[in-house]
Amino acid sequence: MKYRLIIFDFDGTLCDTRQNIIIAFRATMERLGLEQRSEAACGATIGLTLRDGFRELYPTFDDAEIDHCVDTYRAIFAERRKELMPNLFPGVSRVLEELCRRGYILSIASSRLTDSLRLFMDAHDISRHFDFIVGSDSVERHKPDPEPVLMTLKELGYRPSEAFVVGDMPVDIAMAHGAGVSACGVTYGNATRDELLAAGAEYLIDDIEELLGVLP
Repeated sequence: MKYRLIIFDFDGTLCDTRQNIIIAFRATMERLGLEQRSEAACGATIGLTLRDGFRELYPTFDDAEIDHCVDTYRAIFAERRKELMPNLFPGVSRVLEELCRRGYILSIASSRLTDSLRLFMDAHDISRHFDFIVGSDSVERHKPDPEPVLMTLKELGYRPSEAFVVGDMPVDIAMAHGAGVSACGVTYGNATRDELLAAGAEYLIDDIEELLGVLP
């Protein structure tokens, strides 16, 4: 069956946010006097919610300490918004235009808050391509749970066999498979080819432009 609905991850798939996220993480650590975590450790949390990311970095912290980290991170991002505004990966705008021209319905399932997601999308003039957006504040259970995909399928009226998830992290692949949906891993994001293969991605692409060859 031909896919009709494409569900994109955002960070590391459409938008190159890695360095911006790491800068904000490490600025938070510095402001709060926390033991610094490595760039690799910070990058490995991409795809999780901000709260879950800090839990990975500081597993002994209680809920109040995690909340303080999250609030500080968001305050730093607000203060440095212009500096930390990320760029789309090359080719993203053209690929989205072409997928829409081919008749695909596009949506986003992100671990980013909806307001932040819309801010980035509007800044790069891509909001018009998407029929539905799921941010971390739209669901109770986050990636790798399938709830974001299941919500999208219900809202837009598609069967799992008609949908296709595109993401850069194993949690994106797990989210897709938990909902009975096929997944494509992108190797230019934050996970390696081997990690995406181990997660069971049915397709792998090294450049967003290659998606046009996967989807007729």
